[in-house]
Amino acid sequence: MEFETWVSQAKEEPLERNWAALRCSRTMTASDQGRLNRWLGRSPLRAVLRIVVLALSVGATGWLLSSLWPEPDRVAKGAAPSVSDPSSLALYPEGSITLLLIGADADNLRDPSNQAAPRGPANADALLLIRIDASQPLQILQLPTELAVKLPGGDSPMALGGLWRTGGVALMADAIRDILGLPEQSLQRYVVMPRQSLRTVVNNLGEVDVILNQTYQGSDKSQGYSVDLQAGRQSLNGAQAEQLVRYLKGSGDDVNRRRRQQILIRAVVEQMQAPSGIISMRGLLDEVSGQLETNLSTGEMLSLAAAVIASPPPLEFSQLRLAPKLKNQPLRQLKPGQALPLWPKKP
Repeated sequence: MEFETWVSQAKEEPLERNWAALRCSRTMTASDQGRLNRWLGRSPLRAVLRIVVLALSVGATGWLLSSLWPEPDRVAKGAAPSVSDPSSLALYPEGSITLLLIGADADNLRDPSNQAAPRGPANADALLLIRIDASQPLQILQLPTELAVKLPGGDSPMALGGLWRTGGVALMADAIRDILGLPEQSLQRYVVMPRQSLRTVVNNLGEVDVILNQTYQGSDKSQGYSVDLQAGRQSLNGAQAEQLVRYLKGSGDDVNRRRRQQILIRAVVEQMQAPSGIISMRGLLDEVSGQLETNLSTGEMLSLAAAVIASPPPLEFSQLRLAPKLKNQPLRQLKPGQALPLWPKKP
């Protein structure tokens, strides 16, 4: 599938000074008039109109942002969050927010190598679109990292999970918009989470409870990686949670790995919504924020966390419909004939 290359949108610089009102008297001197002409140019009215339009544009941008987060960096100082009221953490966004979450296979985003397979810069092991609304169940679309995509001008298709390695978040978001049939202005908020951040989240929330229907065991000395998880009900710490979502029996096990990711995501959300999770949320975000790549402010992350905690059950997972796999092909294709957009599903 081909898609247009990402076009970065330049961010407007905020106004750094206030414009003073100009007052001209009949007794203005020639030097005063000259300075005024140099400041306004040959068309004073046009210059004033430009200033007014610029001020209105800045005000409109601020209004659009405040429509979602009325106080985006509102964090109550010194006030302990209520164990029964998520809104005590921060104001909820006033509309639903779709967040692109990229789970990278590097332990740290600054690591020169991912110490995984294939070796080199990090790939995306997990791709999630998370629709967050405090008044609606949490909706999560798991995108198949093995989905075949073809870059414009490319000779052969590549895995969707490799696009982050090739062109970063911008290229990944552009591809996902094209695949799902989403509008240009969507997917503006993102978080890139390395393996270290996953361990931090789980350890700060406390161990998460899961039920596994089978035992997972294995090791890879070249990656310094091992898995030893027993079947049944158990509590996982950060290192064990990483084992669960990283485990891949073989090249064709991606579907089962997404099921294991679902198990952990449900457990993490349940722990967030527990009283202990609400109390620990501010400290968790303080610790994990330095490990992430994101365009969210700390206040916005706290607002989204509060909305996740407040969202009613059940958590809803969605999958893309894939065409049948042919023999040992490593890449998958979408099932043909599907109407866009592929997500969210229309009622």
